[in-house]
Amino acid sequence: MNWKFLDSGVNSGKFNMDFDVFLAENFEKDTAILRLYRWNPYCISLGANQSFDEIDLIKTQYHQIDVVKRPTGGRAILHSQELTYSVIYPIESHTSAKNIYNEINLALRKGLIKFDSKLEEIDLQHVQPDFKKIYKKEIGAICFAVSARSELNFRGKKLVGSAQRKMGNVILQHGSILCGDYHMKIIDYLKINEVKKKEILDEISQTTIDLKTALNYDIDYGKLNLYMLAGFEEHFNMIFEQIEQSTIELNSV
Repeated sequence: MNWKFLDSGVNSGKFNMDFDVFLAENFEKDTAILRLYRWNPYCISLGANQSFDEIDLIKTQYHQIDVVKRPTGGRAILHSQELTYSVIYPIESHTSAKNIYNEINLALRKGLIKFDSKLEEIDLQHVQPDFKKIYKKEIGAICFAVSARSELNFRGKKLVGSAQRKMGNVILQHGSILCGDYHMKIIDYLKINEVKKKEILDEISQTTIDLKTALNYDIDYGKLNLYMLAGFEEHFNMIFEQIEQSTIELNSV
């Protein structure tokens, strides 16, 4: 498997989601891609099966926060102080979506440990929650309310959230590496009463953690980028070919 790396920098929510789909639909045989990117303006992304009706769109517009749909499943995320990754990975006869999901998270873990050795405590979630039951509750509207199997936790709290979708002969997987706590402000944009918002805020503050809180310093995104690459290269035993965004055809975006 050949691996290519693309640093997309900072883009709008629509571009980020459209570009992930574009890469998945135009993949090269025997080639995987890692893309790292951020968001400006901040953006709420909804899972593919989630309704815009769950979000106060008047309030998001007033605060200049984009709202988009993801091509993958899961629930709402406020993309703000985070580094987002996406991986395009061709499906082969000896691989499965579940195995790819696990391996990508192990590579993320290695990169985070290289970034700071204090993150050695990061572990993969071992138990799959009952999402059907969780989604029936108000807190089920939020992606970071609970960890799925193989997602990354630090000291029992969710640090990296990921989602995956099979598109033909390729897997699209993308996710958020939390670098600050602004993501918790998503409760301000849910169509629920203030009492419920307080309850949900209390719960997600107990179930999520970000790198700044874990390490007690501001995160250098450029440095984090470099160590994520190093983690992937070590885990998958390869060296990236770096590609420029300007060289890729974007006719469908």
